[in-house]
This record gives sequence, structure tokens and C-alpha cells, in this order.
Amino acid sequence: MKKIMLKTTLGLAVTLASTQLFASGFALNEQSISGMGTGFAGRSSSADDASTVFGNPAGMSRLKRQQVTGGFAVIDASTDIDDASGTQSGTNKGDMVPFTGVPMGYYVKPIDDQWAFGLGVYAPFGLITDYENGFQGRSFGSKSEVKVVTFQPTVSYAFNDKVSIGFGPTINRLSGSLESQLGVPNLPEAGVEIKGDDIGYGYNVGVLVQATDTTRVGLTYHSKVKYKLEGHTEVTPGAGMPAALLTNGRYDASLDITTPESVDFSVTQQINDAWTVYAGSTWTRWSRLKEITVENEGTGSGGGLLNPALGTITEEQNWHDTWAYAIGTSYQLNKQWVLRTGLTFDQSPTNNTDRSPRIPTGDRTIFSLGAGWSPTDDLTIDVAYSYLKEEKVKVSGSNVLGQSYNSEYENSANGFGVGATYRF
Repeated sequence: MKKIMLKTTLGLAVTLASTQLFASGFALNEQSISGMGTGFAGRSSSADDASTVFGNPAGMSRLKRQQVTGGFAVIDASTDIDDASGTQSGTNKGDMVPFTGVPMGYYVKPIDDQWAFGLGVYAPFGLITDYENGFQGRSFGSKSEVKVVTFQPTVSYAFNDKVSIGFGPTINRLSGSLESQLGVPNLPEAGVEIKGDDIGYGYNVGVLVQATDTTRVGLTYHSKVKYKLEGHTEVTPGAGMPAALLTNGRYDASLDITTPESVDFSVTQQINDAWTVYAGSTWTRWSRLKEITVENEGTGSGGGLLNPALGTITEEQNWHDTWAYAIGTSYQLNKQWVLRTGLTFDQSPTNNTDRSPRIPTGDRTIFSLGAGWSPTDDLTIDVAYSYLKEEKVKVSGSNVLGQSYNSEYENSANGFGVGATYRF
């Protein structure tokens, strides 16, 4: 197969890049509503409810009652596109992110004084972007959607009242689709759609240490997950496009992608009966994503002059590892109410050379507020709000057909979450 740099029809995994979700790259942070309120500071050391199945499986040892935690976060993002230029005409409205929801659910059952069992269902990665019809950069991406759903059975073991460990294998299903407009100079555009899915396996492991009566330290490792997506690429020539140039085609497609491992370290410090302070940092190995390559089978038999160019589709990414830092606090107003706030600084893995309209993301700052209401000892209802602001970044792209697109993006987002924990 001929290998060609064709950024107009980038493969499925490039959809795994996020401008509007509250974590670097294409990771999602929304696995806990109580954690969202503190900006996810203390994610691996707080162990406030059953969402610790994700945050730190060792934290299940702190939950002395059987409990269920569920929640739902929604994300409302906006983008300003300025100074746009390119070889194609079109609009740059920036309204590319629909209202997006992220659900989560967890269950923890203490078995005895040492062992606990838990289950979790959550979304560690995800994205949807949908540019307007006629978007000027449509040759570099018009619509992208990806969903990763993880199921995690988990066990924890407490050596004593100071140290516990936890482990959970993860079963992860990734599915997604991508659409672009393959522009050919002076000819009608062709539509390109790529779809694929796969199941990958990984694990989460954590340790939790009650260092002093008021200080708790947690460390969590989320493993990498390898996928080999199997699906298809479908090409639809535009009306009036000569058949000799590009024929209708549906090709079997495959793509290898690895979601990165991450390490989260955090500290929970109780100041007094009312105030608790949280701090944490997360390292993510985004440098695994060097390039995206989609292999399409049978393109040489399509008959069109451009069909062989669809054989192997590659785009350079050259992402780098990132750090995120968060600090937060909670105030126990009374027996029923706890108030939370947090501040997060999150690096982007992209670079100025390879950033495209599918990944127009920069370093971000996130401010969070939250509250928990416990009308009884058995029930807690959590709410949270986050505001994200990204630095302004430049996007540039070109392809072998001589097309280009350049602009500046400035992204922001509002996140809202609601959840509940029931103990029995």
C-alpha cells in the first residue's frame, strides 16, 4: 500500500482529541461528582464515596458500609475562531461541540475488616465535535465522535488501619466515527466517513496511606490500553465528480491505537473538624501518540485515480507527556452540608506544528465549585460546576491536494454535574 500524508481523511483515532473536556488530550475527568467540586484535587486520597473505585481502588477500605454512587455530568463548550484563512471558502462559526453528557456508576461492598469488593462503569475517554455545514476547514475534519466505556471489577485489601491497596482489571470498549470532506481543486467535494470499534483490556492499581491522624496520601496507576479498531471507510464522490477520478468505495479499515497510562498522586489534609484541604498532580504519557495510521484494504481496485491515496492514511501527532496540578478545599458547614471548591492547571499534549481543527487544544485553567447535601446518614446528593478556559492556540494544516487551513482557536467550557450516594 502506498503511504501518503493525507490530513483531509485522518483516521478514527484522531477523533480522540478533545478541546472541550476537562482533561488533557482526549481524557475525561468526569468520573466523580464529589471530586469535580474540588477540581479533582485529592482524587487518589479522598475516598469519599464509591467513585473511589476509579480514583483509587485502595480507598474502598475506608468505606465501612455497602453503597452505590451514580452521577451525570454535562459539558457546554464554546469556541472562538479568529484570523481564519485557507484555500477553501466557508464559515468559521466555532459552534462545533454539542451539549455532551457523561454518566458514571459505582458499587462497593465491604466483605470484612480487610477485604472490599467494588464495580465501576464510567467513561475515561471521549469526544464529539460537529462543525457547521460549509466549515472552511472541512477538509481537515467536519465531524468526530468517539466513546470509551469501561467496566471495572475491583478488590481492596487493608493491611491495617494505616495502609491499604486495591486492584481492578478494566474492560474497555472504544467506538467512534469520523467525517471529512475530501476537497479536490476545481471539482465537487467527496465525503469520507471512517468507523471502527474494539475492546481492550487494562487495569487500575492504587495504594492509600493514612500517614497521620489528619493526613492521607494516595497513589493510583491507570494502565495503558491497546486497541486494534476494525471497521470501514466509505467514500462518496460529490455530484458531478468524474468517475475516473474517484469511485464510490467502501473499504475494510483497521487502526492501532493505545490510550496512555497515567499516575495520580494526591494528599488529603484535614485542618480541623470543618476544613479539609486537597492537593494532587497527574502525569499522563501522551507521548505514545506519535502518529495516526489507518489501513484501508482494497482501495487499489476502486478504479479511480485518487482511490489508491486512501490505502494508508497517516497524520503526524507528536504529542508530549503532560502534567496536571490541582488544589482544592472542602468546608463542613454542618452535619447536612459540605461546600467544595478547587483550581486546576492542565497541560495540553499538542504542539504548534501538528495541531489541527480536530485537536485545537491548549493549556487550560479550570475553576470548580461543588456541594454535598446529606438529608440522612444513608443518602448524599452532590452537585458541581466547573469553568474551563484555554489559552489561545494556532491551528495550521495542509495536504497533498494543495489545500490549507490556518486559524486561531480560543476554547472555553462550562461543566455541570449531579450525583448521589446511597448507603445500606
